[in-house]
Amino acid sequence: MSFPQHRPRRLRRTPALRALIRETDLSPRHLIAPLFVKEGIAEAVPIASMPGQAQHTLESLRKEAQEIASRGVNAFMVFGIPERKDAEGSEAWNPESIGQRGIQVLREELGDDHVVISDLCLDEYTDHGHCGVLSADGEVDNDRTLDRYRRIALAQAVAGADLVGPSGMMDGQVAAIRDALDANGHERVGILAYAAKFASAFYGPFREAAECAPSFGDRTGYQMDPPNADEAIREIRADIDEGADIVMVKPALPYLDVIRRSKDETRFPLAAYNVSGEYAMVKAASGNGWIDERKAVLEVLTSIRRAGADLILTYHAKDAADWLAGS
Repeated sequence: MSFPQHRPRRLRRTPALRALIRETDLSPRHLIAPLFVKEGIAEAVPIASMPGQAQHTLESLRKEAQEIASRGVNAFMVFGIPERKDAEGSEAWNPESIGQRGIQVLREELGDDHVVISDLCLDEYTDHGHCGVLSADGEVDNDRTLDRYRRIALAQAVAGADLVGPSGMMDGQVAAIRDALDANGHERVGILAYAAKFASAFYGPFREAAECAPSFGDRTGYQMDPPNADEAIREIRADIDEGADIVMVKPALPYLDVIRRSKDETRFPLAAYNVSGEYAMVKAASGNGWIDERKAVLEVLTSIRRAGADLILTYHAKDAADWLAGS
């Protein structure tokens, strides 16, 4: 039996040959770094379940952003953690809240050469930990919550956000925010919509970091049911129709199929969130010597890009940028 003429290994023989035909690129410009800023602390507080991450002071937030930006990462999302919480989450739209001050610090430090993105939600700000205001029967009231989202969007736009990131999965949230921004002279502020955010088991470490675990129940009444891919595409299309500038799938790794379908079916700018639980798994395995962290992280991020994501929110951003630069 003659040897086949087609030999795929020919183009795998050297790093240069492999690079020549590489189909998917990954660079720091594809990454968005999420950062936490907390009110009332004197120094950065490490997050136990997310090794390498911290709840920052305004000054340590500034320093961390500088370090990440120096590695070629162009975009940052800031999550604020206030001292005072109430049932309405009113600190979320307070112009002087820690979230708005965090946006201002990043805007001042990074200038217009970098993109500052705000998290637009209520879970970090409510005393009950849900993503909206509650009705008398304890359910999240969708339409009353939209009114609060409008206020938050305006406060974040004034603070200097380039993009606001509504993550609460309220029906009509993108349209409500777009109308509020446009009606108040902020038509240039974009919306990165958490369009398909699933009720996932991979959010646990984030809830420690942002101090936003629900005090009762869960978020299955508004976040998406994990088995539903067709519904995810409908949600994504709805957010596009309502005026989103970028849509996002969250989490990333359990939903690579949704990322792929979204890109194939919409051809719209697409982000994916490599969430805290995904980060923590890699950190735990590498900390025990079970996997090579560098190789695993770059493989994970490449898989998300290969699935179709244009942008990746990831807590690995700083390290990954170093590794991509060959440091």
